[in-house]
Amino acid sequence: MAARRPRMSDNPAVRVEGLEKAFGDTQALAGVDLQIHEGTVLGLLGPNGAGKTTAVRVLATLLAPDAGRAEVFGHDVVKQPAQVRTMIGLAGQYAAVDELLSGRQNLRMVGRLYHLPDREVRARTEQLLERFDLVAAADRSVKTYSGGMRRRLDLAASLLNRPRLLYLDEPTTGLDPRSRVDLWQMIKALVGDGTTLLLTTQYLEEADRLADRIAVIDHGRVIARGTADELKSSIGGQVVEVRVADASDVDRAIKALSSIGEADATRTDDHTATVAADRGVAAVADAADVLRRELIEVTDLALRRPTLDDVFLDITGRMAEAVPSTNGASRGRRRGRRRG
Repeated sequence: MAARRPRMSDNPAVRVEGLEKAFGDTQALAGVDLQIHEGTVLGLLGPNGAGKTTAVRVLATLLAPDAGRAEVFGHDVVKQPAQVRTMIGLAGQYAAVDELLSGRQNLRMVGRLYHLPDREVRARTEQLLERFDLVAAADRSVKTYSGGMRRRLDLAASLLNRPRLLYLDEPTTGLDPRSRVDLWQMIKALVGDGTTLLLTTQYLEEADRLADRIAVIDHGRVIARGTADELKSSIGGQVVEVRVADASDVDRAIKALSSIGEADATRTDDHTATVAADRGVAAVADAADVLRRELIEVTDLALRRPTLDDVFLDITGRMAEAVPSTNGASRGRRRGRRRG
């Protein structure tokens, strides 16, 4: 039987208020506010350069903020870094393992760095090797591991001290689809066991599958927040998606679709445009009519639910490498909808 997920605590495991950090003229964080409740997953979603990794580094006591404050289980990350470090684990964007050591040696080294008793280090090492399906490769040099195996080893190392809170900074970057799905299953199991998780990601599907709540960050600011369903619902119940035969017709298709939707249509790739439209098949029929009048050849015309990608487009007016979401009450920089 799968482990039962603990009830969410009323007290936040992480509280961030007005966090700011600049590197020269670059404002990496521009007043970030976040909360993560114990036993839940917050997905911090945004494109490269949005400020995700900077936020994680501050929360992991690796970087001091210029302004604002951040607490982990009530401990200030600047004033009480030693206490914070005993409660957290961190797996960064790239596997932080020693390629010349074996998997088992890497884990034991991490245990010693945490100053854990030798007996506990040996026991935890064997438990984690088994949990992350690395027993057969435990005594091989890590340089012989695949990318997925290295990420699993890195995740295992971040758990050696049994952290209450785990930071995963783009944990599946560079993995093939199969390895990504395998790692998702492992992350779900960790959360099922009660680990609180801050997950930064560029992957929409990753946030959709793993996060209880999502905060979208762009240019150092949280521009939207909510559950995945709340964010999708914020732009309407349905989306008409059109794929044109000739990429040069996309701009004309966007103009045509904007006349039948609840908001301006947007481009999603060189051949595809979408528009929010809540009238079901009637919207599809209207789209077909306006495209036919404009003599635009269409290879696909469909009605679907909004995705997080649609949300990001709606908030920012641009695509991201893999992003998005919004708050039922506040919308960040939304393009205006037509009224009536």
